[in-house]
Amino acid sequence: MSIVIINGSPRKRGRTGIASRFIARTYDCDLVDLSDGSLPLYTGEQEQSEVAAVQSLKKKVKDADAVILASPEYHSGMSGALKNALDFLSSEQFAHKPVALLACAGGGKGGINCLNNLRIVGRGVYANVIPKQLVLDPHCFDYESDGLLEEPAKLVDDLMRELKVYVKAAELVKTEISSQ
Repeated sequence: MSIVIINGSPRKRGRTGIASRFIARTYDCDLVDLSDGSLPLYTGEQEQSEVAAVQSLKKKVKDADAVILASPEYHSGMSGALKNALDFLSSEQFAHKPVALLACAGGGKGGINCLNNLRIVGRGVYANVIPKQLVLDPHCFDYESDGLLEEPAKLVDDLMRELKVYVKAAELVKTEISSQ
């Protein structure tokens, strides 16, 4: 099972990056780290489709069985870096693909608006955004080990188990459609 996690934080040492790296290590996911700054600002111009980072992003998401979108909550929404990356993608990469959502909050507002924002964009690209979602607050992190504490790690495990159920369901649907 191929799962891609997109670290939607532009910060090199942010909590979203810690959570994304933890998930990539723990669940053998392919990590797309937007903090590397390799994606240009989306303009919609055709020549951007030739940029190596854009081609790589599109291929990784299209080839994945599932995607995890991870973002800090910035002013009640997802990060601009993640929105920019999603603007390069479409239903060609996401149609019917199971997608899990993870927000890292820290400003006292709880991350739910970020998750709602991600869910709306997921619908816009025809992704199958799963019902379970997760918010991680600053106290959830083991900063010294670049990971999560035990209880938050269990919450991530629950999210991953549900995502994998949806991947199996998507495979059954594909099989059923192809046999008709």
